[in-house]
Amino acid sequence: MDTSSEAVDKLGRRTGPRQKHTIEEKRRIVEETHVRGVSVATVARRHEVNANQVFAWRQLYRRGLLEVSGARSAPSMLPVTVTTPTVLPTERGVKRVGVKDAARPPRAGCIEIDLANGRCIRMHGHVDAKVLARVIAVLERR
Repeated sequence: MDTSSEAVDKLGRRTGPRQKHTIEEKRRIVEETHVRGVSVATVARRHEVNANQVFAWRQLYRRGLLEVSGARSAPSMLPVTVTTPTVLPTERGVKRVGVKDAARPPRAGCIEIDLANGRCIRMHGHVDAKVLARVIAVLERR
């Protein structure tokens, strides 16, 4: 690929189409970097590829993802057994707040606000102080 004919922007960055490399090309480039005494940067420059890209291909190679036969073969099928699905209830039960629940102390990490109309606001986990202050300010105006 001739770099002089590439489309570049004002900063010299390539703006043209990306290079496409086959699995065989990637594998061959990576295998060149495994030769003792050869640097990845030198191999990358020779093939006009960024060294970071070659390092990424080396990771794929180590994980076995640059296998020519593995990339083209169809995935193997696993045996599957289909059974009767679990029957789930069609309606969810509605929890009613009774006297027993009202007497129970709140759990750690839980904020409960009992409103004058008998409703209760419960917040679990991390509560943002600014959001809570805004909610209380809105409720006080009502």
